Amino acid sequence: MALEDLHHNFLTGRLEDMVRWARRASVWPATFGLACCAIEMMAAGAADYDLARYGMEVFRNSPRQADLMIVAGRVSQKMAPVLRQVYDQMMEPKWVISMGVCASSGGMFNNYAIVQGVDQIVPVDVYAPGCPPSPETLMHAILTLHEKIRTGEVLRRREGATPPAAGSDGWTPEVPVTVRLGTPT
Repeated sequence: MALEDLHHNFLTGRLEDMVRWARRASVWPATFGLACCAIEMMAAGAADYDLARYGMEVFRNSPRQADLMIVAGRVSQKMAPVLRQVYDQMMEPKWVISMGVCASSGGMFNNYAIVQGVDQIVPVDVYAPGCPPSPETLMHAILTLHEKIRTGEVLRRREGATPPAAGSDGWTPEVPVTVRLGTPT
């Protein structure tokens, strides 16, 4: 059947698919760079990698304008409440990418001062490994998040999960998603 055979002058689709498309095409990240991974995050926003083609031209400085938090670098115990406050101020739906091995698991800093995984503070949707991960790895993590938004997997997982109660130790996702990439040549 060709388009000429249609007797309507509009296209139809599910509203849910249109909302997911709009969310995926306009993810606005919040800047939360804490260590050396932040340099790679800045490089991903520069002209060589150009995050603007994914609808992410500007990193937002206000959490009320952002819906994606990229936690880049190690999180100290002193910074953890600030990170949670910024996350709580973000608009819904919101997503989190844990960038780097320090943010994901504490990295080489296995001591009392560093949080051993940012998923103890906020729910993480995608992990980007590396020390520090390259801009290509961050872009792959963003594309993985876009695919999860498109399929609705992120919201389904969060519906079944229980958020951390006030004063609890934290929340660990059921199945963490890790972006696996080889070393760029």
